[in-house]
Parts: sequence; C-alpha cells; structure tokens
Amino acid sequence: MKNFLIPTTLKDDTICAVKSAISQAKDCNCEIILMMVAETPDSFSSSFFLREMKTGLTISQEEVLETCRYMIDHTKNCKIKIHNQYGLSSPIFKRVIEHFSVKLVILTNSYKQETKRIHQYLVQLAGNQKCPILHLGTEQIKNDFNKALYIENSGAQLHVKDVQQFLSENFSYEIVSQTSKIDDNYDELAPFLSEAISKYEIDLLVETRKGEKIKFKKTKKQDMNEKLGLPVLSLYEEMV
Repeated sequence: MKNFLIPTTLKDDTICAVKSAISQAKDCNCEIILMMVAETPDSFSSSFFLREMKTGLTISQEEVLETCRYMIDHTKNCKIKIHNQYGLSSPIFKRVIEHFSVKLVILTNSYKQETKRIHQYLVQLAGNQKCPILHLGTEQIKNDFNKALYIENSGAQLHVKDVQQFLSENFSYEIVSQTSKIDDNYDELAPFLSEAISKYEIDLLVETRKGEKIKFKKTKKQDMNEKLGLPVLSLYEEMV
C-alpha cells in the first residue's frame, strides 16, 4: 500500500499534487493525506483556544477540496484523508510520517512559497525525514514521469547504479542521463541541461539529500525545480 502526504493550504496546485499521487499509486491501494498545519494559539483560555482553532475555509479552498474529493471518489484504489495539525515539531512530524505509513511526501510550488513560519518549518522538517520527497514543477505538464536526469551531489558516496536500483524498487523511473551538482555554476551549464532535457525527453530530476540544520533565511534560495520547471524527486542518502 502506497500512502502519500501532501502538505497544503488548498491552493489550486493541490489538485495537481493529488493527480500525481493517483498516478504514482498505479493500481496499488493508497491513502492520500492532505495535511493542513496551523500554529497553536498562545493562550491559557480554553475557550479562546477552541475559538482560534475553528478556522473556516474560503470559497476557493472549498472548491479545491471538493475537486480533490471528486477525483478520489472516481479512483477505486485511492482514499483521501484530511489531517489538521495544530503545532509542529520534529518528533510530531516524524510521528505523522510513521502513523500514516507515508511512502512519499509531495510538495507543491505554492506551499514552498508560503510565508508563514510554520509552513516554512514543515518544508525544512520534510527535508530531514528519510521519506522521499517529490517537489512538483512550477508548471505541471503531466503526472506520470518516466525519464529522469540524475543530479549527482559532489559529496555523496553513491553510484548512479545504486540510485537506479532504488528507483526501480520503489518507482517506475529510469535514469537516462546524469550531471554533477549545478548550484554554483547553473548559468554556465543551463544550455547543456536544456539540450539534455530536450534530447532525452527528460520529465523528472532526481537528487539526493542529507539532513540539515533548520534555518530561517530572509532570502530564499531558488530550488532546482524552480530553475528548470521540472519536478524533482529528492532521496535521503541513507535510504538509497
């Protein structure tokens, strides 16, 4: 059974994330968990606490949620669950992953652009979990990815064959090209990347990651999927 966790504020691209989860599930039974987080109200008053927790959805959020439910209702092997989480920490998030037996976290571009601290915190917490993360592209062209470009981390002690074996066991992706980590010289390599993406019809980037100390920066670093517009599958190195 494949279970998917989608942190969301119910923006339109949540629908793309649910479509992607359905596609990833193939014919396997799965549960898609839409996780909405909020700060715990800072008050000792129980009535104030309950009042603050009862936050309704906007009309647009309701429409997104109804669309997601409609898609799941018409997909026999999938179920959907709404999980409201008040307050967040590393142990809590790890427990959520374990409780729902999450096999893949799907992060939308809109969620990573959220400015509230708790949403930024969740994205960083996700990066420190051992669960694979699928960062959706800035433009959702299709949901079923096949051909991957492996971006090799210069500090990783992994061979491309190890990464391909992990992909074959858990996904249906094939690495058809690879390159070294390109953060420092992206502008110089951009033409070559574009050529490789076009030549091999690449629709997914694959990278590995390590756990990092959580920091809140004023200037947000642009992610790889934001630079190239393609979805990125991020694998925790210890799990590969």
